[in-house]
Amino acid sequence: MTALTDNPYGMAALWSQSDWVIKTVALLLLLMSAASWSVIIWRSLQLWRLRPASKASRDFWHAQSFAEGLQLLQPNSSNSPYRALAEQGQAAVDHHRLHKADLHGQLSLNDWLSACLRNAIDDNVQQLQRGLPVLASVGSTAPFIGLFGTVWGIYHALVSISVSGQAGIDKVAGPVGEALIMTAVGLAVAIPAVLGYNALQRANKVVITRLNRFAHQLHAYFLTGAAPKAGVSTLASKQETA
Repeated sequence: MTALTDNPYGMAALWSQSDWVIKTVALLLLLMSAASWSVIIWRSLQLWRLRPASKASRDFWHAQSFAEGLQLLQPNSSNSPYRALAEQGQAAVDHHRLHKADLHGQLSLNDWLSACLRNAIDDNVQQLQRGLPVLASVGSTAPFIGLFGTVWGIYHALVSISVSGQAGIDKVAGPVGEALIMTAVGLAVAIPAVLGYNALQRANKVVITRLNRFAHQLHAYFLTGAAPKAGVSTLASKQETA
């Protein structure tokens, strides 16, 4: 501990010799790092918890009734997007049947059900995208914030050297090297945010693909009473015949 505090070129020296601008930049980068890691951990846990729900969506079609299938879709969890899709589809069918006099009663059940399922998927996509703008913002701005700290630190160091009148390499290397640390800190904050953003985006695409597949199967079930064969989408077939 004594060696760290006595080191004239360490982080402690950088903090003690820096002005309020450098300290503000350092605190901002620390907050950005904490925010990005919080989002990465939080979203990773959410995606991990969706893995049983994905398996349950496949078991759903082996149930003997719709009510039994709902029980397989995480009955004790209100965060299962597959259960939300199934419930939204059933509610759409019931609402269309009981409210024929409404404006949407002029739509066919096919169109009404497609719109309701699409809205449910869009809501789930918004939930999956939560926090990702934070990672994108941190990944794109942290290097420049660190660079700003470096430029300001070098300027501050050169002014101090000019005032002191000592321009030897040993007098320049220390302050300038300390200022360059801010660039390294900015990169250390940005790189995990960028990697986390890309990884979460790929994982979200997998979930969204499975949600669309499950929605197509629900669409066929509510219209015909049977799920389509694997790889067959009634919504897609409708577009092809249009």
